[in-house]
Amino acid sequence: MKMKVSKAVFPVAGLGTRFLPVTKANPKEMLPIVDKPLIQYAVEEAIAAGITELIFVTSSEKRAIEDHFDRNWELEHRLRETGKFELLELVNSILPKGVNCVYVRQTEQLGLGHAVLCAKPLINNEPFAVLLADDLMEQQTCLQEMITQFQTYHSSIIAVESVPAEKTDQYGIVELCDHDLTKPVQKIIEKPKPNVAPSNLGVVGRYILTPEIFDHLQNVATGVGNEIQLTDAIATLMQQQSVYAHQISGKRFDCGDKLGYLKATVEYGLRHPELKGKFTHFLKELTKEI
Repeated sequence: MKMKVSKAVFPVAGLGTRFLPVTKANPKEMLPIVDKPLIQYAVEEAIAAGITELIFVTSSEKRAIEDHFDRNWELEHRLRETGKFELLELVNSILPKGVNCVYVRQTEQLGLGHAVLCAKPLINNEPFAVLLADDLMEQQTCLQEMITQFQTYHSSIIAVESVPAEKTDQYGIVELCDHDLTKPVQKIIEKPKPNVAPSNLGVVGRYILTPEIFDHLQNVATGVGNEIQLTDAIATLMQQQSVYAHQISGKRFDCGDKLGYLKATVEYGLRHPELKGKFTHFLKELTKEI
């Protein structure tokens, strides 16, 4: 097995029903946090970690994602013609040289595990990353830290964070040996009820997976929601090889949730170099009225 992680899978075929009606014609991954779409934040994190091949698992409704990472010659010409060179540089830097995009269709909505399985022909016998754009990481070094951990253990790595005990049924939950992150995960369960959850460590949207995961995705039974669950495949992979957890640092914004999306928009607006002063003033004035 090749040990360098150079490929990342972005499962972006979901319907985004929690954000209807805006997602009726627009991919949820293209929802903006200030002036940049969610998917771009995830792509930038991957590129910063050394990923050079971006594999998007899409559907027929997700052409906007392909267009975003493609060249727009007419736009570039207009910006150049009008002397807007900073904006021209901005749009040209969305996808750096040496980074390639590949698109594969998920023709049926059969779960995250199935979406990852759709990327199998493009992975070969290599470890790879999986990034869920819904999970916006405040620390854009998350994937890089996981790749560094992979280079030590040469085993699959899953990102985790502490979640409220009453919300364990919204996550894959892991059990560690003596709460020790340097030891392999002991157990992983998809969306357990709080009374049976082995811990409050929830799996969040960053993974480094060895290629053996595909054998398990092909053979695992359908799970929660009658879908092929990546968590269930990881659980059977653990019978064959070790899997480690990575405790994320900094905040994670759950942008698949409306409130989480609004929180991210506000916090990133407060940091934006062009807007932070005026936006901070606006919020202070607004809170006086509440």
